[in-house]
Amino acid sequence: MRILIVNSSDSTGGAARASYRLHKSLLECGVDTQMLVQGKSGDDFTVIGSETKTQWVMEKLRPLLDSLPLSLYKRRTNTPFSPNWLPFSSIVNRINTINPDIVHLHWIADGMMRIEDIAKIKAPIIWSLHDDWGFTGGCHIKWKCKRYQQACGQCPRLGSLKENDLSHKIFLRKQKTFAKIQNLTIIGLSRWLTDCAKDSSLFKAFHVMNLPNLINTESYAPFDKRQARSLINLPLDKKLILFGALKATSDINKGYTELTNSLLLIDSKNTELVVFGSGQPKSAQGFKQKAHYLGRLYDDVSLRILYAAADVMVVPSLQENLSNAIMESLACGTPVVGFDVGGNSDMIEHKNNGYLAIPFDTSDLAHGIEWVLNHPKPTELAQHAREKVMTEFDSHIVASKYITLYEQVCKASKV
Repeated sequence: MRILIVNSSDSTGGAARASYRLHKSLLECGVDTQMLVQGKSGDDFTVIGSETKTQWVMEKLRPLLDSLPLSLYKRRTNTPFSPNWLPFSSIVNRINTINPDIVHLHWIADGMMRIEDIAKIKAPIIWSLHDDWGFTGGCHIKWKCKRYQQACGQCPRLGSLKENDLSHKIFLRKQKTFAKIQNLTIIGLSRWLTDCAKDSSLFKAFHVMNLPNLINTESYAPFDKRQARSLINLPLDKKLILFGALKATSDINKGYTELTNSLLLIDSKNTELVVFGSGQPKSAQGFKQKAHYLGRLYDDVSLRILYAAADVMVVPSLQENLSNAIMESLACGTPVVGFDVGGNSDMIEHKNNGYLAIPFDTSDLAHGIEWVLNHPKPTELAQHAREKVMTEFDSHIVASKYITLYEQVCKASKV
C-alpha cells in the first residue's frame, strides 16, 4: 500500500506541520508513504519538492499569480482567499507518475494546482480539510457565512454584493470538477468542520468523516518550568501568558485585538505576555503587561520548552479548525484558554484542562485566563491537559486509524 501525501509546503503553516507529522508517523508504522509539496524547505528525502530550476522558480511565483483576480475586489477582508485558477502545474502529472494507491490531499492552495486538476488524479483521493476552502467559493475562513450551503456569491470575504462574483464562479468550477470524481473521501479534522462539510452542497455526494490530526507525545511532553524559563531567558517570578501563531500579530483571525482587550482586564504586576510566531510590531500595542516577542520558532524542541515555560496558553482565534498550538500546549501540560468556536472544544475541556470563553467576549476570555492562573491545583490541570492528548491525539493511536481508512479505501477501489 503506497500513500502519497500532498500539501503546499512541508513546513510553513499549520497544515504543513500536521500533514508532515502524519507522514512521519506513517513511516514509523511501516507504511510506504511519500510527501509531495510545492515548496520544500527541509532536507527530508521522503519529501518530494521541485525537480528542476524552472519548477523552483514557478513555485515561488504561483502564489502571487494565482491571487491576481482578487485585485478586482478592493473591499475584501484580510483573510486568505484562493481562486486556484493558474494552469500549467506539473503537480498532477507528478502524482500520476508516482502512481500511489491513495493520494491524500491536504492544503493545496497558493496556486499549487487548478481546481480542475483534482479530477485528473487517477488514484482514489482522501482529502483532509484544514480550513473551509474545499467546500466554499474560495475563502479559507468563512466565519458566519453560510452561502456555501447553496452556491456562494455575494461573498462577504470579497466585500462583494454581486451574486455572480468570483466566489460563485469558483463554486461552479468546483461543482463541475467534483462531479467527475468517483472515489473521494472527505476528512474533517474537527467535529465542527466535519459538520460544515456535510452541510455543504459541494460535498453532499461524498463520504465525510471526522479524523483528527496527530502529535508525537514524546516530542511534546512536560518539561521543568524553571529550567525552561532559564533556557529562553524568561522571568522566574511572573505568571506567563503565552500567545502564538503564524503571523500572530497581523492575521485578524488570530484574535490579536481580542487578546489585547482582554489583557487590559488582567493584573499586570504579576503577569507578563510571551508572543511567538511574530516579531515585535513597529507601533506599541498598549499592553499593560511587559511583552516578550520571540519571533518564529521552527523546531519541536524550542516549542516544547516554550510551552512548558508558560502558565497558560491563549488561543483567541475567531475561527479554528483543530489548532496545532492547542494540541501542542496541552501535550506539554500547559492549560489553554480560547473562545468556544470551531474545533476548540474537541481539545479544550471547559474547566478541566482549560477554559472555553463565550465567543468573542473579551471579558470572559480574561476571566478564563485568570481562572487558569489562579487555579488552586495547577498540577491537576496540567495532568488533565496531558491526558487529553495522550488518549485522543497521540500519533500511534491516530496513525492506526488512518491506516485502517487507507486499507478500506484500497479494498473498495478494487471491488
